[in-house]
Amino acid sequence: MSLPTQEEILRIVYRAIDELNPQLPEERRLEKAPETAVFGRAGRLDSLGLVNLIVAIEQAIEDEFGISVALADEKAVSQRSSPFRTVGVLAAYVRERLEERARVG
Repeated sequence: MSLPTQEEILRIVYRAIDELNPQLPEERRLEKAPETAVFGRAGRLDSLGLVNLIVAIEQAIEDEFGISVALADEKAVSQRSSPFRTVGVLAAYVRERLEERARVG
């Protein structure tokens, strides 16, 4: 299985943002930029918004690459610094999870 590139992953995250933004009040909408704060003190999403974004990303990865990946699990929650801080950190975390999945088979 060939893994999506970081650019492809970022495109998927941006597509998920496009899906989510219309459901959010204007002041909570996410900009499509790696430095955009997603969740946490400076983040724009509450926990429900974060779950919706994660589900949209997981679904897009499955649709586009046929890979099933869980992003909101014990590993994500147990990390010292959240993988959901910014769009760029989230995209890097998606890549890391896909690489782990490829190694496991």
